[in-house]
Amino acid sequence: MEKPLEADAEEQLQRYLRFLQAERNLSPYTLRNYESDLRSFFRYAEDADRKIHDVDRYLLRGYLARLREQKMALGSIVRRVSTIRSFYRFLVRQGHIKHDPLAGVHSPKKGRRLPSFLSPRQVLSILGAVEGDSPKALRDRAILELLYAAGVRLSELVALDTGDVDIGEREVRVVGKGNKERIALMGRAAADALQRYLREGRSALVQRSHERALFLNKQGGRLSARAVQIMLRRCALKAGLDERVFPHLLRHTFATHMLDGGADLRVVQELLGHASVSSTQIYTHVSEAEKRRVYDEAFYNVWRSRRGRSQEE
Repeated sequence: MEKPLEADAEEQLQRYLRFLQAERNLSPYTLRNYESDLRSFFRYAEDADRKIHDVDRYLLRGYLARLREQKMALGSIVRRVSTIRSFYRFLVRQGHIKHDPLAGVHSPKKGRRLPSFLSPRQVLSILGAVEGDSPKALRDRAILELLYAAGVRLSELVALDTGDVDIGEREVRVVGKGNKERIALMGRAAADALQRYLREGRSALVQRSHERALFLNKQGGRLSARAVQIMLRRCALKAGLDERVFPHLLRHTFATHMLDGGADLRVVQELLGHASVSSTQIYTHVSEAEKRRVYDEAFYNVWRSRRGRSQEE
């Protein structure tokens, strides 16, 4: 069992977490990450006989060196630096300390990794992995169709209520990051699957007339994000896909396929709920990278064929 933090560190940590929850409306998962990151740094400081108001950039660099020795992923290290710096800026604003001891400290450079995505054939194989017409099968098919066709986040999907869906207009009202509401669109196949689930699947699963959740578990309550992850992984394995398949991969796939199909970048940005177009622009790089791969492969095959004929002549 880890020893508790010193009283002042614990008090300031809890004040900061309350601030994040109230002012920035962060999810419980994100708050747990903030808390875990800060507790790790505070314990490192205490081991070095430093109070939280007595840290400096040299202590932080030593902490980062230890994380590297522990083989922590660069992305996780960058996140921790950002969390720690945000905490000390908060202390300055609250008047707990006069000056930010970590001002001017920069995060390690992180190369931007291109998101992976599935081919249309792989998507179809996953959708086809759900068999039967049981309430659970109808639910799972509707979930997979919606994840891909609307590009919604997993957290947005499981938070949907029945009133958020307009089958006729093929629209879904979702609440994304920062509690921002947007309208996501879905194709005819997704709308048909959702309509059938509502008519034949959900009606069999629901146990309380006042239940508003769109996707229900076998007890009639709101389906959890973990249950969706497990279901998708099972369908991917059944479809013969060995690579790691997760709900956000379908969101990546939606964005990439939209851009490949000629959709305007700003439209895709709106559909995904990205605050900045730069977040959406990464998918144009994915499309270009795929085009380059296809080109290189095709060009190499032509070149190899011509070379073979030349040698025969």
